[in-house]
Amino acid sequence: MRVRLDYGRNGLEVELPDANVVGVLSLRGAPALEDPDAAIAEALTNPIGKPPLRDVARGRRDACIVVCDVTRPVPNPILLPHILRELEAAGITRDRVTLLIATGTHRPNLGDELTKMIGEEVASTVKAVNHVCTDLDSVRYLGTTENGVPVKLNATYLDADVKITVGMIEPHFMAGYAGGRKMVMPGIAALETVQAWHSPKFLEHPNATMGITEGNPVHEEARLIANLARPDFIVDVALDVKKRICAVFAGDMEAAWEAGVSFVSKTVFDYVPEPVDVVVTTCGGFPLDLTFYQTVKGMVGALPICKPGGTIIVASEMAEGVGNSHFLEALLKVDDIRAFPETIQRPDWTFVGDQWQIEELAKAVRHHQVTVVQSGVPDDLLSRLFVTPMSTVEAAVAAALERHGPNATLAVIPKGPYVIPAVQSDRAA
Repeated sequence: MRVRLDYGRNGLEVELPDANVVGVLSLRGAPALEDPDAAIAEALTNPIGKPPLRDVARGRRDACIVVCDVTRPVPNPILLPHILRELEAAGITRDRVTLLIATGTHRPNLGDELTKMIGEEVASTVKAVNHVCTDLDSVRYLGTTENGVPVKLNATYLDADVKITVGMIEPHFMAGYAGGRKMVMPGIAALETVQAWHSPKFLEHPNATMGITEGNPVHEEARLIANLARPDFIVDVALDVKKRICAVFAGDMEAAWEAGVSFVSKTVFDYVPEPVDVVVTTCGGFPLDLTFYQTVKGMVGALPICKPGGTIIVASEMAEGVGNSHFLEALLKVDDIRAFPETIQRPDWTFVGDQWQIEELAKAVRHHQVTVVQSGVPDDLLSRLFVTPMSTVEAAVAAALERHGPNATLAVIPKGPYVIPAVQSDRAA
């Protein structure tokens, strides 16, 4: 069986043994919009739970538009000109608009990368700045939540007279789904805030996973924090299998996002008859598979359908290597990854950089062998990160079949964490 995996910009064709493959899991149903410009215009003039954007903005002095960083394929060059025209119709000219890149704890986006992200027209006419989570002068303290999270958010956003977020709704391995409130929290939050929110108190909860929002403490805390500085208007999109717009949800932060989640949830689940021995998956291709840090999402995303003791094979280009230096430094100091979730809950534990992603990695490797096929990290370094490097997917599958036996079952998730895999019996329940 020949299968094309989402890998880097160009994809990766692999040959898999037909006799072992029990399913190729994919996104369902949602076709690309024939006229996305018309759909965007309609969403801005007839939004969900809000007046039209130009009415929301009329009489206001300035605006801040929060957009995703390079790790999310949000079609900003299509969306932003529509939003800016509505602001201009309301009297807010482009010199009074700031684009704020919601980097969270990621690196800044600059130069040609930024221009491609937001479009040349917008880049040449609107000021764009990156959120820097470690710059304490750029954030403001809004109080501490009942769960002990100190809330510090970007001051440029807080000071803006009109606050707008632009994102996409997709499965998220901690918060259920991305988009909406996540553009604020963690998108423009201080590192201290993200650390507290990404603590074991939240992440070790069984509902802190893909596709679940009800009873998910990660989602609920993000929503609570975003409501402390609620956007005046949001624009979220759903994308099809080729990352083209298939739906637009604009308006109130909660109502529009919930409508979007309802739509997306019908397209992202796919099923296997029962748990399998081997899962071949990805990190969704560019831009999500730029680093090992992000690739953890592909590993964790495969867990619902992989037997305990099974093998997860992830094809992820990792063109930018492991990720930020804090993550690598912290990961290389871990002696026992399987015990890491318990270790960080000890009273004497001192928080380390990006420990939440190490905690998620621990979930993947605790009861499974994880094999990674990539081209951006030296194998000797990758082997120190608690995964097994392999040169090709075919070689990784052959090794897995030798481990599990010639009759081992195998499932494939070409689009990685953009799909939520599940067992058929769970669907019936």
